Amino acid sequence: MKRITIFLFGIVATVMLAGCGAMPDLTQEETQLISEYAVGVLLKYDTSNSRRLVDTSAYNEVTVPEEPVEEPEQKPEKDQSEAVPVDDTEVVDVSQDEETMPSTIESYYGIQNITFQYTGYELTDSYPPSDWNGEDGDEQESVFFSMDATDGTQLLVLKFQAINTSGEDIELNMLEHNARFRVSVNGEPSKGALATMLLNDMQTYDDIIAAGASTELISIVEIPQGTNVDTIDFILRGNNENAILTLE
Repeated sequence: MKRITIFLFGIVATVMLAGCGAMPDLTQEETQLISEYAVGVLLKYDTSNSRRLVDTSAYNEVTVPEEPVEEPEQKPEKDQSEAVPVDDTEVVDVSQDEETMPSTIESYYGIQNITFQYTGYELTDSYPPSDWNGEDGDEQESVFFSMDATDGTQLLVLKFQAINTSGEDIELNMLEHNARFRVSVNGEPSKGALATMLLNDMQTYDDIIAAGASTELISIVEIPQGTNVDTIDFILRGNNENAILTLE
């Protein structure tokens, strides 16, 4: 080992003396290569160098045995004759959202001491009629508001009597009860009752009904011109469930 060290130092010294003319001229790159090689040899044989490479060829390769893969337990196939659970959830057709809960107008909206009675319907192109003077002949009421059917339609005017069955005057405010109506004619898809400014529109009526007295309320919907009315379903809305009243 000493000889190798002395020999290497000799090479390094020779390289260093090359600049003094003792050796043939070397380029800077050749001088650098010789220096790096000498340092590498020193490190390889230096017993105090803890970073030298270790020859692992003498060691036996240890093979780690693979852990056996546990096969999932095979469950026996079920006998086809066994009962299989059946999903018996009822499929409900909600294409029309009207429920068929029987009711009356007063019970559906929780109105006390007032009874509503259906009295019939009217088909017209304009409401109120031009010769209408109000329930009590009041001409001022007839000019307050009127409406015309749109092209190709006619107005279906449903008429009701709101009767005060108590011995006291009662204020009836349908807006407070969130009253909303839809109408289905001849089983066709229902249409929303029109919002009007008529004083006796049942969706927006707000007035006093005297004790034992009654007043006429109406609800209007447009239907195709020339429709022959066979059945009328009046749908009450505003609560959790809808109610259908068959009027005709």
